[in-house]
Amino acid sequence: MLHRIRIRSPWAVDALITAVVQVAVTIPFVVPRSADVPPATWVFYGMTTLSVLPLLWRSRAPLTCLLAITLAGFVYLPMDGPGQPMPYSPLVAIFTVAAQGGARQRQVTIAAGLPLVAFAVALRTNTAREYLFAFFLFTMVYVLGVLARTRQAYTQAVEARAAALERDREREAERAAERERARIAREMHDVLSHAVSLMVVQAEAGPLVVRSDPDRAEAAFDAIAGAGRDAMVQLRRMLGVLKDDPGEGPGEKPGEGPGGAPGQGGAPHGPRRTPQPTLAGLDDLVEQVRRAGLPVALLTEGEPRPLAADAQVTVYRVVQEALTNVLKHSDARTVTVRLAWGPPGGDRLSVTVTDDGSGVRKAGGEGSGRGLIGIRERAAAHGGTASAGPGPDGRGYRVCLRLPLVISSRAEVPEVPEVPEVAGRARVVAEPGEAT
Repeated sequence: MLHRIRIRSPWAVDALITAVVQVAVTIPFVVPRSADVPPATWVFYGMTTLSVLPLLWRSRAPLTCLLAITLAGFVYLPMDGPGQPMPYSPLVAIFTVAAQGGARQRQVTIAAGLPLVAFAVALRTNTAREYLFAFFLFTMVYVLGVLARTRQAYTQAVEARAAALERDREREAERAAERERARIAREMHDVLSHAVSLMVVQAEAGPLVVRSDPDRAEAAFDAIAGAGRDAMVQLRRMLGVLKDDPGEGPGEKPGEGPGGAPGQGGAPHGPRRTPQPTLAGLDDLVEQVRRAGLPVALLTEGEPRPLAADAQVTVYRVVQEALTNVLKHSDARTVTVRLAWGPPGGDRLSVTVTDDGSGVRKAGGEGSGRGLIGIRERAAAHGGTASAGPGPDGRGYRVCLRLPLVISSRAEVPEVPEVPEVAGRARVVAEPGEAT
């Protein structure tokens, strides 16, 4: 209560304490006195009041307040006025210096206070009993002031720490929200960019063959519809996770991807809220790009081993982004996606996507696109590295991802089928271990 009042109005607390002390020192003047002692006059009462009024400034000038009270007390001491059972004003002033004064003020109080207490007792009774009582009273009040100052400092430190922790919590919540927004933006960029690129390529090719090759035109339009459905399914899944909605999307069964096919998660009866792709979905991803007319070879080197789920998502998204960039920015005729697993006991997975295009991206030059920045961020999040630039001998373009093999006991061994031959604009035959 007093702490709250002190914060809002320090003057109010000092005035209240002064009033209480004034009531205490007034009691000897209103209590009837015996006939053998001098009467309590208004002069004596006025001098007593002068020793109380400095308490109004005790918080702003503790040492000055104590000196003023001490001076008034020594002036009143030779007078034959009513005595006080306790030196109320000096005690409050000593407590204030010990609790609120600075180090220099406390040193002066101790150095000058004890001799002045001894001098006052010598002027009054000069008895051992009063010496002991006066010194004990001075020491105890000063110690109480020190304890009050320590408690106040501790309380302030706890409050400051609590405020700092609250600010840190708010900042961490903001950073977590920013990371989540960045992750969602990156996922939506990958999904939409890939789907739109496929749709644009097929939409541009469809009208050219609609009369000369109706079957091919129909396949192009089917590919557009399939890419659109796939994008819608993935977006519904993302939004379902954000809304914390476990329900099924319209027209979609649990564990199915676009068109009723098993989803990229690989679990035919798994919960719908598993939107993240795995390495098992690379075959479907490559097939989508082939239907757009770009031959893609998917090769695997070494023995596949269990890989953490988040690392599988990174590999899938990097391959997806690289293939999307080929469709959007390159004049390549073939692309090779190679997953090279380290030897038994090795600790690294290398993923390269190499095309035979001009080697120069139309959007911003080498490695400057937002997608390539996202690739590097994904790799760094797993302690890996990513690079993008011209392919071997300066021909084509290559995106390379290297990830440490952080094994997860719950991860499944990815099954990435090897495709020795693909049909499209060009014929690509590749064997494991063959140079790209």
